Amino acid sequence: MEKYIFDQSNGLWYELQGDYYIPCLVLDEAGTSPIGMWGRKHQQYLKEHRPMIYSDLILSGKLYSHLADIDTQARNKLRLLVTRLAEKEGINEQLKSQDQMAWVAAMNNIQNRAEEIILQELIYGEDAV
Repeated sequence: MEKYIFDQSNGLWYELQGDYYIPCLVLDEAGTSPIGMWGRKHQQYLKEHRPMIYSDLILSGKLYSHLADIDTQARNKLRLLVTRLAEKEGINEQLKSQDQMAWVAAMNNIQNRAEEIILQELIYGEDAV
């Protein structure tokens, strides 16, 4: 028996494994960008709390593009939130030059709050799926 055969009716290659021909299937996600922290957090959330959606994304070949998209959205929203919150609270370069420790404390506080907003809205929220 041949190791590989091609089926004209469905256009698939099959590989002989034991007594059976198994289709040679590969998920095509070669062009996707790498996922960052936010994408990995969302992936873990989907695995643990939304297994059907996670499986559907894997089988459709859209998982990594979805995770990369979530990661990009989260990074952009985080940058925007930090900027706006700092402006609203008057955290600026003048404070940084006058009292660096107060500026660092305020910016860390803003960063943490913005990250919590991202987690609730994009990573774990109902709209994230």
